[in-house]
Amino acid sequence: MADTLLTDNECEALRQRALSQPLVTHIYTADPSAHVFEGRIYIYPSHDIEAGVAFNDNGDHFAMQDYHVLSLDHPQAQAVDHGVALHIDDVPWAERQMWAPDAACKDGRYYFYFPAKNAAGRFQIGVATSDSPTGPFKPQPAPIQGSYSIDPAVFADDDGSFYLYFGGIWGGQLQQYRNNQYSAQYAEPDASEPALGPKVARLRDDMLEFAEAPREIIILDEHGKPLLAGDNERRFFEASWLHKYQGKYYFSYSTGDTHFICYATGDSPYGPFTYQGRILEPVIGWTSHHSICELNGNWYLFYHDSVLSKGVTHLRSVKMAPLQHDANGRIVTLTPYRD
Repeated sequence: MADTLLTDNECEALRQRALSQPLVTHIYTADPSAHVFEGRIYIYPSHDIEAGVAFNDNGDHFAMQDYHVLSLDHPQAQAVDHGVALHIDDVPWAERQMWAPDAACKDGRYYFYFPAKNAAGRFQIGVATSDSPTGPFKPQPAPIQGSYSIDPAVFADDDGSFYLYFGGIWGGQLQQYRNNQYSAQYAEPDASEPALGPKVARLRDDMLEFAEAPREIIILDEHGKPLLAGDNERRFFEASWLHKYQGKYYFSYSTGDTHFICYATGDSPYGPFTYQGRILEPVIGWTSHHSICELNGNWYLFYHDSVLSKGVTHLRSVKMAPLQHDANGRIVTLTPYRD
């Protein structure tokens, strides 16, 4: 995950070629989860900082300590930073590394879901609540029972059910779980074996706990077979997201070490989902993480890159761009930098 640092001239050339510009530049933000609440776009990103932690494949240099909430009155508006919504010092069980979060609204109350490492050094997912979409959020004293790994993403279905998607391999620790049980002896499957899938669980009515044991999501290839662990350009790595378009469920995610945002479609929030293609080609910086939301019939992709920090992987900037579904419902692939 080492950086490939850019010169000033390279940065300026990329800035001019970029599909979009950072929503804010006074802080570094990443992993944007975007939702429309009461007609306004709210974005729940990670807050990147320079913590002085050495690079490694576990992502220890992603040492974030708090969350800010951003909002847009409309897609062309200047983004507003509403300040710190939750700090790690306020979370009794969390020790370090507040990674990619998400939020949901139910009956006028807002629920903020976030991963962090506990005292044992294992990621779990917490939830905090507020009467405002911008917080401040008050965390529950303990993480969600049965939660693990990273990248929570909440989906509200048409019937009023809410589902939490989560999981990420490598630093996200998903490879150390089987059937929701942890063991340090577990590892990634061999390349010829089915890839590890993300997890999903329906949330309880109070939005604070799982209503069921997490299930594994299967992503299928064009022949109806599960994607293999060695299929690095298509298999799930991290960054789950779900949206619904014309009655179909679209599950999208990052491929991690190959740096694509891909998607698969299905007929149920539990899957299985069939791989369809790429949403976003690689950005500057090692990570790629996104969300998708709709406002007034128009769809938008939220993502990040590291151009502003001259290529520093753990100092990223949130961006947004229009997203198109074609006449067949396929998502038109975006290239983050024009030729």
